[in-house]
Amino acid sequence: MKYYIIAGEASGDLHASDLMRGLHAVDPACEIRFWGGDAMAAEGGTLVRHYRDTAVMGIVEILGKAPRILRNLAFCKKDLLAWKPDAVILVDYPGFNLKIARFAHRHGLKVFYYIAPKVWAHKAWRVKNLRRDVDALYCIFPFELEWFRKHGVEPRYFGNPLSDRIARTQFRPLEEGSAPQRRIALLAGSRQAELRFLMPRFAALEKLLAADPQLSEYKLTVAGAPSLGPDDYRGYLPEGSKIEVLFGRTYDILAASQAAVISSGTASLEAALIGTPQVVCYGFNQLTWLIARLTVKVPYVSLANLTLGRPLLPELLQSQASPEAIFRELKSILTDPGTRSRMQAGYTELRRTFGQSGSSEHTAKDIYETIARI
Repeated sequence: MKYYIIAGEASGDLHASDLMRGLHAVDPACEIRFWGGDAMAAEGGTLVRHYRDTAVMGIVEILGKAPRILRNLAFCKKDLLAWKPDAVILVDYPGFNLKIARFAHRHGLKVFYYIAPKVWAHKAWRVKNLRRDVDALYCIFPFELEWFRKHGVEPRYFGNPLSDRIARTQFRPLEEGSAPQRRIALLAGSRQAELRFLMPRFAALEKLLAADPQLSEYKLTVAGAPSLGPDDYRGYLPEGSKIEVLFGRTYDILAASQAAVISSGTASLEAALIGTPQVVCYGFNQLTWLIARLTVKVPYVSLANLTLGRPLLPELLQSQASPEAIFRELKSILTDPGTRSRMQAGYTELRRTFGQSGSSEHTAKDIYETIARI
């Protein structure tokens, strides 16, 4: 069979690559054409667009890149009609993918939405588009099931693919042949807007840590996003900064760190599943933030807190995410055994909540079998 997969950012590339592995297992002769990144490319198939050319975050940022988005939409629609896939598989990225779902449905293509868009957080009206245009919707968080059912969509759930990915990962030490350093991981996100918000705070945090006798020995390590390069980070670091930036070692960095400061998103959930205590931070430009405050309808931003239904992880949003506030939360994690043990107990509960293993393989098998039925 022929599968056309669209993932528009780093987390989608990760999830879609696991799904592709599952599709190759259940349908060895399959052909895959995709929008995504390096993780998907490693699984084979034909790369149409890399997500570094498609990822956009925030209302103001989207307006600034509207012409490029429209060109990508037009190209994608033309490419779909030319290739005529047996299934269109859309991975999160709702601003783009919901438009493609409508187009594909109108042209008689079978549409599968993997990693359900977070319409339960904002833009709930989009659920009617899912009812109308999507043949099967796949969730990766248990709390999503009830919400979608209340809104007339029967979702499918086969566990969370990150649980499987992290369970099979063999972490490599960051220092070869020497004693491991005490370390704090810094994950600023995968988009330029996220870097603009967090990297200056990380630079200020370095000075606060250096001035504290209990924490001055900790090394700060930024996990570089695959869509970015060293120059994207270097401009935020003052002369003499000892903050290091490593690429391709995110899981190793998290596993080697005693604490982390993380931009809310998939990376925060990855840290939780690895077991790294963390502070979650998030922010936009001021206009986007004001709009988000009016439209977002969830009590937490981090996926761990949303899944557990309580504030396990500290969340510092917008003006709350000052270097001083981040420092205070880090100090609690690193010096108070009670804070660490409460967080670790919550992580254990989180892993249990996700349930069954083999998420990507079960989802791929379900897509393959559903195509045969509809």
